[in-house]
Amino acid sequence: MGKGDIKSKKGKINRGTFGASRPRKENNKIARKQKLGLDKK
Repeated sequence: MGKGDIKSKKGKINRGTFGASRPRKENNKIARKQKLGLDKK
């Protein structure tokens, strides 16, 4: 698990990509609200 690992957070940072281990900020906010039950929908 290091910089060469595509599925790890460090690997995502190294490549500059996003995914399940390194979500984008907007997706992260939505997922966090749903997880905590703060979603008003």
